[in-house]
Amino acid sequence: MATVLIDIDGVLTVSWKALPGAVEALKRLGREGHRFLLLTNTTSRTRASITAALVSAGFPVTEEDVLTATSATAEHLRREHPDARCFLLSGGDVTEDLPGVRFVDDDPDIVVIGGAGPEFDYPTVNRVFGFLQGGAKLVAMARNLAWRTDEGLQLDAGAYLLGLEAAAGVRAEVVGKPSASFFRSALASLGAETGFMIGDDLEADVLAAQRAGLTGIQVRTGKFRPSDLDRGTPDHLVDSIVELPDLLASLG
Repeated sequence: MATVLIDIDGVLTVSWKALPGAVEALKRLGREGHRFLLLTNTTSRTRASITAALVSAGFPVTEEDVLTATSATAEHLRREHPDARCFLLSGGDVTEDLPGVRFVDDDPDIVVIGGAGPEFDYPTVNRVFGFLQGGAKLVAMARNLAWRTDEGLQLDAGAYLLGLEAAAGVRAEVVGKPSASFFRSALASLGAETGFMIGDDLEADVLAAQRAGLTGIQVRTGKFRPSDLDRGTPDHLVDSIVELPDLLASLG
């Protein structure tokens, strides 16, 4: 049996529609006794909403099979910044997955950045810039620059994050992928010390997992582009998640 961490967007789905063969691949992992957890930096949907979308697409999963950057951020804020006043900038309403976090509209101690959306207009981003200049800390759920939809690649919050860090002279605490603590937390929830990570984002999914001690598997679906391989080498390269069960079998 193997322990496998699986990215959702670009590996299992695109725009929440199952990629060809992905449902059967996940079912086969279960039949063959492999332990898996779905990891996602998606922060525009709650964990319950993500699970419902996957079930609707045919995947045999429950909320316990899904670990989100949003829920990891809630735990991080409660542990590392208790009672902090937080300003949230994120596409979609995910406050349901941030229990115990104190949100304010002005004068925050911490700015929390989620996934990009219409909320990232100039007045709001510039206001966040002002908060950072005033001494607020910066916490990011993820650093993703883009994600794949059925309309092509779309800009994500990581692009705004880079600009805010450079302009304000700060460095964000990143909670989701590529944070090593995110991978370690996922492994711990499965009772494992190491395992495999399969994703479509070479940096955030694969190389980051390798740095955390996992075996990194890159798929050619989702946001993958051949030029990505100029930036690093995955342990394994597969056309899609369909090939994962056979790869695990070949590795024994």
